[in-house]
Amino acid sequence: MPKIVLFGATGYTGRLTAEVLTARGASPVLAGRNGAALATLAAELGGCRTAVADVTDPASVRALLDRGDVLVTTVGPFLRHGQPALAAAIAAGAHYIDSTGEGPFIRTVFEHDEQARAAGVGLLTAFGFDYVPGNLAAGLALREAPGAVRADVGYFMRSPGTSGGTRASMAGMLFETGFALRAGQVVTERAGARLRSFDVAGKTQTGVSIPASEHFALSRAYPHLREVDVFLGLPPLAAQGLHVGSRLTSVVAQVPAVKRGLNEALARTVKGSTGGPDAQARRRTRSWVVAEAEDAAGKTLATVTLRGGDPYDFTAAILAWAADTALGGGLLGTGALGPVDAFGLDTLSTIAHDIGWSSLPGPAIEPKAT
Repeated sequence: MPKIVLFGATGYTGRLTAEVLTARGASPVLAGRNGAALATLAAELGGCRTAVADVTDPASVRALLDRGDVLVTTVGPFLRHGQPALAAAIAAGAHYIDSTGEGPFIRTVFEHDEQARAAGVGLLTAFGFDYVPGNLAAGLALREAPGAVRADVGYFMRSPGTSGGTRASMAGMLFETGFALRAGQVVTERAGARLRSFDVAGKTQTGVSIPASEHFALSRAYPHLREVDVFLGLPPLAAQGLHVGSRLTSVVAQVPAVKRGLNEALARTVKGSTGGPDAQARRRTRSWVVAEAEDAAGKTLATVTLRGGDPYDFTAAILAWAADTALGGGLLGTGALGPVDAFGLDTLSTIAHDIGWSSLPGPAIEPKAT
């Protein structure tokens, strides 16, 4: 019988996802490299099955899966550790869902579109706060403005905490190449190349450009789009610093030996499995995602702002829902899928609302981007 396999279950995001899955009544197989930690977590959750697998042994990851299964992986940084799970899912004929926010790995998943179609499976990458809300907000804005050819998306947070895995992923991205959608094609563009301002609930906030899933997913769901940019909200000085600093890192990245040495040093010093914000800290976090749809002349035709809570809570909830839905045959297609073409805009909007996200019609709060 097909099953959900949660790979990385004892990590910070994995544990949160396991808790949501079991609360939904699912019985996931908890997988990871530490058998004792898996057994402890399984007991805490009421007795889930467990399986030991390690990305350094790809065969052990492949052994987790059978045809028709759903693999949810939170094992990062994905640029270092993500490929074995992706390859295992396609080889097994299992649907694949990950929690990455790393642009180059997102690109890798979309490059496996034809293989996934041939295997009859769906690949859902970056299926968490990075970057489901932006795809949803942009989809809603584009529904209001069917003539739009450009979409800009901004992510903003107040009082966010970060997990060790997030910090490791961010460190691993420092010297990687970014991208953007230009003239209907995804092209190379350094992360941090662009700055822009957004109106977030009546207050001007600054964002710096980042590579994200929207560049691939929105252009597939809305083929008329010619340009897409995604921005991360930061204080103005920090945004400017990242904008300027990205020029230096892009130069360093062109020297393979230097890039390799710096990445190895970062991997030794920035550890991933170090926990994250507790429940009390997560309750303090607020998030906003803004999407603007524009015409060819640059006129804004529609703006949608979504408001929600903590990114980690959202990620765990949306991963669990997507896994359950995919297991039940709810995917709308195969291949590398964005959130909208995987489940439909209305369904995605409904589940986001159920998780606690809502559309913000006008000025009501004054968040401080961080």
